[in-house]
Amino acid sequence: MIQYVWLVPLFPLIGFLITGLGRNTLGKSSGWIASMAILASFIVSCIIFFDVQALPENVFEKGGGPVIVQLFDFIKTQSMQIGFDFQVDALTSIFLLVITGIGFLIHLYSISYMGHDDGYGKFFSYLNLFIFSMLLLVLGANYLIMFIGWEGVGLCSYLLIGFWYKNVAYTDAAKKAFIMNRIGDLGFLIGIFLIFSRYNTLDFKSLQFLISHDTYDATFISSVALCFFVGATGKSAQLPLFTWLPDAMAGPTPVSALIHAATMVTAGIYMITRSHFIYSIAPYAQHVILIIGLATALIAATIATQQNDIKKVLAYSTVSQLGFMFMALGVGAYTAAIFHVVTHAFFKALLFLGSGSVIHAVDGEQDIRHMGGLKKYMKTTYATFLIGCIAIAGIPPLSGFFSKDEIMMHVFTYPIYGNIFWVLGMLAALMTAYYMFRLLFITFHGEYRGKGHPHESPALMTIPLIVLAIFSALGGLIGIPEVLGGHHALHEFLSPVLLKSTGMNANVNHLSHESEYILMGVAVLIAVIGILIAWFGYKKYNAAAEAKGIASFFEQKWYFDEAYDNIIVKPLYHISSFSEKVIEKSGLDGIVNGIGKMIQLGSTRLRLLQSGLVGFYLFLIVIGIVLLFALQLLYNKFL
Repeated sequence: MIQYVWLVPLFPLIGFLITGLGRNTLGKSSGWIASMAILASFIVSCIIFFDVQALPENVFEKGGGPVIVQLFDFIKTQSMQIGFDFQVDALTSIFLLVITGIGFLIHLYSISYMGHDDGYGKFFSYLNLFIFSMLLLVLGANYLIMFIGWEGVGLCSYLLIGFWYKNVAYTDAAKKAFIMNRIGDLGFLIGIFLIFSRYNTLDFKSLQFLISHDTYDATFISSVALCFFVGATGKSAQLPLFTWLPDAMAGPTPVSALIHAATMVTAGIYMITRSHFIYSIAPYAQHVILIIGLATALIAATIATQQNDIKKVLAYSTVSQLGFMFMALGVGAYTAAIFHVVTHAFFKALLFLGSGSVIHAVDGEQDIRHMGGLKKYMKTTYATFLIGCIAIAGIPPLSGFFSKDEIMMHVFTYPIYGNIFWVLGMLAALMTAYYMFRLLFITFHGEYRGKGHPHESPALMTIPLIVLAIFSALGGLIGIPEVLGGHHALHEFLSPVLLKSTGMNANVNHLSHESEYILMGVAVLIAVIGILIAWFGYKKYNAAAEAKGIASFFEQKWYFDEAYDNIIVKPLYHISSFSEKVIEKSGLDGIVNGIGKMIQLGSTRLRLLQSGLVGFYLFLIVIGIVLLFALQLLYNKFL
C-alpha cells in the first residue's frame, strides 16, 4: 500500500477542485465532500502507518531504508535531476496521521460552524488546498518538493486568515502573515541553494549519505543549519518572526485550529527533524535554536497571562509551546519534539475548537471579560475544555505531562547550562498552567457578564471536541518512559529514522530513576501552583480591573509590534516615499519626461521651416552650401 501513498494528497486535491469549481452550485454539499476527501486520506494514512512498521531499519545503520515512491521527473537537465518523489518512513507516517486525522475533525466541525457563511464552498476548497499543501510538504523526498508544499501552506494561510476580506484589519493580518513568512522562506531558500551548490542534489536520502561521508566543514554546515532555522522561525512563529501568529486569529476559528494544531506551525519542527543529519553535526546552530526556543516560550507565556481575547490567549500559548518544541530540537531530542507536536496537536485543536464553540454560543463575542458562568450552559464544551487545560498544564496522566516532561528532562541534562535552561523552562511551564486556568475560570466560572442567552453547540461541533478530549487524555500513552514502566513506543517507532546526535549533546548524561522521579514531581508541583494562583486570583473576577505595571507591559505584548513598526515599517515607508517622490518622479521620470519635452519642443520649432515657399527653400539651400564650404575650409586648414 505504501506505493499508493500518492493517494493521500490526491484526495484533498480532488476535493479542492470539486468544491472550488462548484462553490456556487454545490451548496452545503461542499462541506461533506471536502470532509470525505480528508477522511479518505486519513484511512489511507492509517494503512500506510501499519505498513511502515514492517519497513527495515535505517539505511545507514542496518541495511534498510525509507521507501521512495517515484512519480515523475520534475526537473531533468544535464546538470540537475530532481524527481517529484515521495519518501515514506516512520516520521512521515506520524505526520500523515496527525494532519489528516485532526484535519478531518476540523472539517467536520466547520460544517456546522461555517454553515451560515456566504463563502461556505470557498472556505472548504481553501481548507482542502491547505491540507494538500501540508501533505506535500511532509511527503516530499527532497527539499524542492518540501519547499513547494512549504509555499503552498503559506499561500493558503493568507487566503484563510483573510477569508473575511471585507474587514480591512483581517486583510492586514493576512498580509502580515504572508510577508513575515516570506522573510523566513528566503532563509530556507538560501539554505537549499547552499546545499545544492555543494552536493548537487536535494534528496534527503542522498544528502544524508553524502554529508555523513563528507569532510566536516563546520562553517558550511552551520550556515546551512541557521538558514534553515530562519525558515523555521517564520513558519513556526519563533523570535523574532512570531508576531504574525496571534494576528492570524482574524481567520475563522477552524482555521486557527488547523494552523495552530496540525499543519502550518509544525512545518518548521518537521523540516528541522527531517534535516537532523545536518543539525546533529552543527552543535552551535543547535545551541542557537535552544536559546531562541526558550526565549520564545518565556516571552509568549508572559504575554498570554494578560490577554483578554480568548483566541489570542490560545495563540500565544501556541507560540510558547512551539518554543518548548524548539528547545527539544536544540538539545537534539528529536523524538521528544515530535512527541510534543503530536500531543499538542490533540489538546490545542481541542482548545481552539472549544473556543469556537464558546464564541458560537455568545454570538461572536471573543472578549473573556464579557463571558463568565458558561459552565452551566455548555457542559460538554466545559468538560472538554477542562481536559485540554489539564493536558497543556502538564498534569498526569494526561498527554501534555509526558511530552513536556520528556523535553525538560533532556534540557536538564544538556551539558551547557542545562540546569539554568531547565529552571527558565519550568518558569514558562508555571505560566502555562496559570494562563490556561485563568482563561478557564474567567470564561466558564462566576456569573455570566455578556449579552444574549448562551447555549451548547450542535453535535457536529461537540463530537470533534469529545474525540479530541479522549486523545488529549490518552495520547501520552504512546510515550510512557521506562521509569514509569513503559517502553516509549514512539521512540522505538522513530529510532530507525533519526540518527543519534554527534554534536554538543552527544554526551547527555542519563538520569537515575530517583532524579527522574524528583524532576517529575517538581514539574507537577509547579503546574499545580500555577493552577492555584489562577484560582485564587480569578475566583472572584473583576472585569473592570485594568492591568498595571509589568502586567500592562505584558498586555501590550512587550510592544513588539510597535517596535517593528518604528524600527522597520516606518523607515521603509519613508524611504519608499522619498524614492517615489524624489528619485522616481523628480529624477527618473524627470529625465525621461524632459527628453520627451525637448524632442517635442525641438520638433515644434523645426516644423516652422516647412513653410511651402520656394524662395525660402532656395535661401536655405544657399545657406547650407555656404556652411559646407566653411566646414571644408576649416577641415583643410586645421586637419
